[in-house]
Amino acid sequence: MYIDMNLERSLMKLANAVSKLNELSSMEICTEPKCTKQVSKPGHKLCYEHWKANNTQASPTPKPKPKPQPSSSPSLLSATSISEKLAIPKHKVNPILAELGLLSKDQNGWVATKLGINFGAVQKTYSQDGMLYVLWSESILTNQAFLTTIQSINGDSLETSTKEATSEQGFREKFRASAQHRTTDGHWVRSKAEALIDNWLYVSGIVHAYERRLPIEEEAYCDFYLPSGRVYIEYWGYDNDQEYAARKRVKQELYQKYQLNLIELSDEHIKNLDDCLPRILLKFGVVIS
Repeated sequence: MYIDMNLERSLMKLANAVSKLNELSSMEICTEPKCTKQVSKPGHKLCYEHWKANNTQASPTPKPKPKPQPSSSPSLLSATSISEKLAIPKHKVNPILAELGLLSKDQNGWVATKLGINFGAVQKTYSQDGMLYVLWSESILTNQAFLTTIQSINGDSLETSTKEATSEQGFREKFRASAQHRTTDGHWVRSKAEALIDNWLYVSGIVHAYERRLPIEEEAYCDFYLPSGRVYIEYWGYDNDQEYAARKRVKQELYQKYQLNLIELSDEHIKNLDDCLPRILLKFGVVIS
């Protein structure tokens, strides 16, 4: 019995060896030229070495990084950059731009107005805290209204007396010479109607400027400017003067072109400022207490 079991094991080993030998003899030769090795597995066409060579992917050649191209858009300036270029304190830049109606401030930061966007403002948001800020095109550095305000705040003036003057300056000087009415807050104005308007604004506690240059490319000046509502007031009182009437039409077109907030007053309004002005100002968010 013991001999039969050993014989059975030997026969099984012999059968396995014959099976493997038959399997090897049935395997094809590698199809690669000049290669006599058998394929790596039944049904394959290549030996192991050639299969490995054909299936190992070479590391892709890294693509060269594109060279940075110069930006086609103009450089944008932050408030800090503007302060450095114009040599003014950094904390004054945004308030001056806001006074001109180019910016407004809310709880989330500084917001560009429609007028500001027309002058190259680009709204941005800080990724860290979501606060809003504004960048400016380099043209802001040559904006005359901006530069005039800066020099005025610094105690300087861009307006100097010269023999040569623009037509706008000459026209203004003509009417400025007749500014013989002094208001309660010290302004010298050209007419009694303008004095009444100025006094009404002063008594009502409304901060205002007289003969403020408009923040636009063209040279033009308003009668009154109210920073709190970014509102301009014009009193049309010289309709009998042809030159004045022509300038009136030009200024009205400028206010419309730049979508500036404008209040136009006539002699009828002057007769009852207490009734008409509070209602008109309320439309622009200016509340009289």
